[in-house]
Amino acid sequence: MKTATVLAERLRSHRLSAPARTVVDAASHMLAVQSQDFVAGRWALAARTRGEPTRSAVDRAFARGELVRAWTMRGTLHIIPARDLRWVLSVTADRQRQQAAGRRRDLGIEGEMVAAVVKAVVPRLRDGGLTRAEVFEVFSGIGIDPSGQRGIHLLSELTLDGLICQGPVVERDGVGREQRFVLVEQHIREHSTPDDPLAELFVRYVDGHGPAGVADFAWWSGLTLGQAREALTRARGRVVEIDDGVYVSTARPRRSSGAEGVLALGAFDEYYISYADRTAVCAPEHLALVGPGKNGMVRATIVSDGRVVGCWTHASASLGTPPELFAPGADEEAVRRALARFTRFLDG
Repeated sequence: MKTATVLAERLRSHRLSAPARTVVDAASHMLAVQSQDFVAGRWALAARTRGEPTRSAVDRAFARGELVRAWTMRGTLHIIPARDLRWVLSVTADRQRQQAAGRRRDLGIEGEMVAAVVKAVVPRLRDGGLTRAEVFEVFSGIGIDPSGQRGIHLLSELTLDGLICQGPVVERDGVGREQRFVLVEQHIREHSTPDDPLAELFVRYVDGHGPAGVADFAWWSGLTLGQAREALTRARGRVVEIDDGVYVSTARPRRSSGAEGVLALGAFDEYYISYADRTAVCAPEHLALVGPGKNGMVRATIVSDGRVVGCWTHASASLGTPPELFAPGADEEAVRRALARFTRFLDG
């Protein structure tokens, strides 16, 4: 399959050249966007939405209970439509526990500790939720030290158990950098129930990321290759094979006539991160410049006609500092417009 075709199709499936009507529609289409960097996760949705939605507009969707953030796959935080959280975890939770088992043993996390945390925390969450710092105070109050990632792993375990998620955004000095942990049973009013959750996960991945194959899905979902192959088998007829082992959605969004050719995408954006092989969108010699680096970071990128051509940071965009372009020849005015859109998103 020609690279140009792959890039054009991925820009469409990612809603980067075919933006969604609202940020919630964008989230539903993508299913889950990586979001351990909370600003970048919210920008990922805004960048896939018509017009110029602001950070506040995305935050309102969290306040309404339409979006939540949770450890949905690979032990990594993602933004996901609230109604999809339960069934996604029904597919990915066991695999995440397996991947984290050794570290949790090292931290002394076992059934008795988790039960004690549930008993102490759940009643405190019933009145609007708690910030992470407030939850950690509860942990400390029952003699559980949350340091050394123990607190984070306990919060993840309660998420995988379907008890909690991250909901409304907490504003401090006009900037929302964190969320309240809330009870799923109180906060999420409606749960989607697909007939075959494993097949649904494959279909939804292809809808928002195709063209892609089984290895890409296995990387994105954190499932084993065997599970990924089973997902494809059960999803046949709901996706289209356009090349050997390469699949796209049966109903791809229509490209917008006004789509920008240059995009500023945030750190860990799905367009780059969610494939086993990223060389279709980034030249091999530039992969190390984007990441993941030794610190696990994946940098924010400048994308031109579907290819990564440079990197930038949220802070430098706000200050008007030029991005780091990998080679000369980029449309500087288009790059400026792309970064300015991010600044308007952040500032409202």
